[in-house]
Amino acid sequence: MLAHVDAGKTTLIESLLFRTGAVRKLGSVDAGDSHLDFNELEQRRGITIYAKQAMVEFGGAELTLIDTPGHVDFSSEAERTLQVLDYAVLVVDANSGVRGHTETLWRLLEHRGIPTFVFANKMDLAVRTREDVMEELRGRLSDACLDFSDLGMTRLQDGAMEPCSPEELAEACAATDETALDEYFEKGKISASTLRRLVAERSVFPCFFGSALKLDGIDELLGAIAALVAEKAYPAEFGARVFKISHDPAGARLTWMKVTGGVLEVKQPVEFATIHGVITEKANQIRRYSGSKSEAVPTCVASQVCAVTGFSHTSVGMALGSEAEAVMATGDGDAPRPYKPALVPTLASSVIPNGCDVRAVHAALNQLTDEDPLLGAQWSERLQELQVQVMGAIQLEVLQATLKERFDLDVSFGPSGVLYRETIEEPVTGIGHFEPLRHYAEVHLRIEPLPPGSGVRFGTCCHVDELDLNWQRLILTNAMEREHLGVLIGAPITDVRITLIGGRAHDKHTEGGDFRQATYRAIRQGLMQAKSVLLEPWSRFSLRVPADRVGRAFSDLQLMGARYDTPKTEGDFTVIEGVAPAGEIGGYAVQLSSYTHGMGSLSLEFHGYEPCHNAQEIIDAAAYDPEADLANTPDSVFCSHGAGRTVKWDEVAKAAHVKPNPATFTAWREATPEFFGNLTP
Repeated sequence: MLAHVDAGKTTLIESLLFRTGAVRKLGSVDAGDSHLDFNELEQRRGITIYAKQAMVEFGGAELTLIDTPGHVDFSSEAERTLQVLDYAVLVVDANSGVRGHTETLWRLLEHRGIPTFVFANKMDLAVRTREDVMEELRGRLSDACLDFSDLGMTRLQDGAMEPCSPEELAEACAATDETALDEYFEKGKISASTLRRLVAERSVFPCFFGSALKLDGIDELLGAIAALVAEKAYPAEFGARVFKISHDPAGARLTWMKVTGGVLEVKQPVEFATIHGVITEKANQIRRYSGSKSEAVPTCVASQVCAVTGFSHTSVGMALGSEAEAVMATGDGDAPRPYKPALVPTLASSVIPNGCDVRAVHAALNQLTDEDPLLGAQWSERLQELQVQVMGAIQLEVLQATLKERFDLDVSFGPSGVLYRETIEEPVTGIGHFEPLRHYAEVHLRIEPLPPGSGVRFGTCCHVDELDLNWQRLILTNAMEREHLGVLIGAPITDVRITLIGGRAHDKHTEGGDFRQATYRAIRQGLMQAKSVLLEPWSRFSLRVPADRVGRAFSDLQLMGARYDTPKTEGDFTVIEGVAPAGEIGGYAVQLSSYTHGMGSLSLEFHGYEPCHNAQEIIDAAAYDPEADLANTPDSVFCSHGAGRTVKWDEVAKAAHVKPNPATFTAWREATPEFFGNLTP
């Protein structure tokens, strides 16, 4: 269940729970007694912060509903659930229509290939007609959005729901698919199985209308879900996908997963690959949750969602068992995709301990980072402070309250600043050498630019005859174990591929830590040679202003360096959509409210990282000296006359011992968990 904030998603779930008999009393977000927003912070703020599940039965189908946050600050929590969904219900406020975050969710669902139902909520308050809403859905989401309000239902003897489409709906559905069209021409209708296939293949998106608060349209939505979802066939071998990590009130670590094959049993050993090799852990306890209540069960079968204790090395997005094999499949469009978040934090803030033990604060933040990897809590050696990455101010407030309630740590946060990144324009080769007395390691890495949004990828094309596979694994493990900083302002690098192309160890003197030092220095030495580019986050915006204030809006957008499309007129208002630097437009809502007297509205979504519009200004203000950053030195250490001596980064290539030969390079192999887990090359 997905939606923009305040669209009424949690109220809709309450209505679904009530109409299916899962609860006896309707909960309310305003009253703070909704069955899924049971966390104290959620009740206090009246918003969903954490994804939670509930199980219902209707029309012969057992359904697991997952409620997700609608607020942009917690959108990463919603995104993580997408990897385990069979279907989605996208809730739209019929009054405010399709918002910026609604479109973001739609794109994420499209990227994951998830069949989607749409429910237009608050129709009892809407000033627009059903036709108006449908026109917007078709215009801003997809032409395949069809009004399914008139879908007929037949209840079979076993209680299952069978859909029956009237002629006009059948014709509209048939027009989306050649096979369905042939069937319609031949029989004058389309079958229930064809309807299910069209929904499952995202050829049509059934749309429904109602009011969750007044239970209007709930039965129609429930019946359609039960009738139109197609039960999947799962492999017999155990497989699962991890979508969430949390801790229960007693502190036990919970790994939330959907079983995608076979059966998971209590005490069953489960193997999974990490960058540290293959690890085997046992499922100590299996819990199935519905709201705040949980039940310990002996097994969890394919299609079910459960929380498991006993796994200490799992992480969000990890594929287990047969699921991992499916992820590695190539050329199969139906194969599950590895988890890579599309929504990322754009703000960074320093943590102020307020007298608390810094080590305790760091440990608490590490646990929260385990639950939300995008939090990115880390210690900055250069600034001598803890830092966190967040989506927005409300997430910081929730984080502060969480640290107090769960860990009794009273901390605060410094002002949030834009989270800059750095990348490079052209490929370079970085060399790192570490050879103090009785130590030895040399590493050669190729650093290449990647398209925007690619992140940092690691791999090797070094032949095992040139460098033993175990050393290659160690080098890439060292490269992947931390963020690497650029040389412009010391911001993390992104959109690059780092490839191991050569290296050398010594039979007697090489220790594991030697390669760590050589690897760090190689990356840094390469960046010092590169032509670096400072990146900043950009936001996609939708700005709605009264027509007589549009001149001011255009002037402000131009000053921000924004790019925008041709404005659209909606009655007495003008809607401007485009992209702008997040640091410029992030606080614009206050100005907008002032000069439009509260009549203007601004919707923002993360667009991606682009070259900084005022890069030199930011670089000058940072006054960062990459050679003075000793924790990220680009220099190498060579042995001379029985002692180590430092060689400056621009002289390392001349002193290097290894000359990689491109003729010996193998095909590029990515440093996936499977690469580290295999015992043979």
